[in-house]
Amino acid sequence: MKTAPKYYIIEASALPEVFVRVAEAKRLLETGEAETVGQATRTTGISRSAFYKYRDAVFPFQSMMSGRILTFQLVLQDVTGLLSSILTIFAQSGANILTINQTIPTNGCAPVTVSAETSNMLGSLESLLTQLTQTPGVVKAEILAG
Repeated sequence: MKTAPKYYIIEASALPEVFVRVAEAKRLLETGEAETVGQATRTTGISRSAFYKYRDAVFPFQSMMSGRILTFQLVLQDVTGLLSSILTIFAQSGANILTINQTIPTNGCAPVTVSAETSNMLGSLESLLTQLTQTPGVVKAEILAG
């Protein structure tokens, strides 16, 4: 089973320049200052391949904190009571569930997305993800968006 991702807060000056430039390219795309990935990468001086390699791993600290509404993607085995257990983990962590979407299980597993407001959480996101992934019947748990 894959281990849960770990997150670190690192001062920008300690990062390799490519990570700072990827974050800047993402900002350009989000704000509309760049219309395409090609335009954003040319503006920041990185290759498209570097952008695609790191885009899902580099986030400015503010974007992880602002809003604090995160969408979690889970793959759960078709086991009675498992979704209830997952929701209990969210509740015990202090996350406020906003939406739950589950599709019909196929091949014994069901994809589930949970959007939650996490600004009042008691622990870290890393500990919540660890609890979710260690729950018997959870095939996969990750942050999809936030």
